[in-house]
Amino acid sequence: MRYRSWLIDEQSYAGREHLDSEYVNRYDRKAGFDATNEIANLSSLGVGPGTVLVDLGAGTGELAFAAAQICDQVIAVDVSPAMVEAMRAKAQMRGATNLKIVHAGLLTYENQGQPVDFVYTRHALHHLPDFWKTIALGRMSRLLKPGGTLRLIDLVFSFEPNEADHVIEAWLEGASKEPELGWTRRELELHLRQEYSTYTWLLEPMLRRAGLEIVDAAYAGSKVHASYTCVKR
Repeated sequence: MRYRSWLIDEQSYAGREHLDSEYVNRYDRKAGFDATNEIANLSSLGVGPGTVLVDLGAGTGELAFAAAQICDQVIAVDVSPAMVEAMRAKAQMRGATNLKIVHAGLLTYENQGQPVDFVYTRHALHHLPDFWKTIALGRMSRLLKPGGTLRLIDLVFSFEPNEADHVIEAWLEGASKEPELGWTRRELELHLRQEYSTYTWLLEPMLRRAGLEIVDAAYAGSKVHASYTCVKR
């Protein structure tokens, strides 16, 4: 997206903790993300030899590094300088030669090559207000080849507004008691107050408007997470 004076400073929306090197150094343990199941799912969708995947909001790169083991190239993109630094340190240690690391956001990443086979984004879109979500999803769609796949996982609410009190309280009750091992109630409350998770019934029309067909939508039993597999029409 070309610079416009009205374009938001996406880095300022990323959450101050994600810009803090000390926090980022502890992030993998806190997140507890194991890419195994998601890589198996991506493999079933066709990620493999001969394919290129762009990971938008790649964080410390756990999914990107795992994907680089099975496909031709992975482009890992994050708006946080601290996250990018962490990925570069990992790449040096792991000798990942087919992983390209880019400092950019969902609204500013510019693909330098041909449209790609897969776009993956996990827990990044909720940092943007809905107006900017629609812009970001349109940009993701334009990254893809016709028939290419978007895999989107995020904090997305699959309940009705009048259920919010019950559902949110149940979610908060399950928060981690140890900040080193997960997100605490205080952190989740901060997410609700300051970040931009939206409803499934608002996000799904955004996906369709971006030219993406939803071929699979899975809503967590908690009603606060959802995952989508979409194909560019």
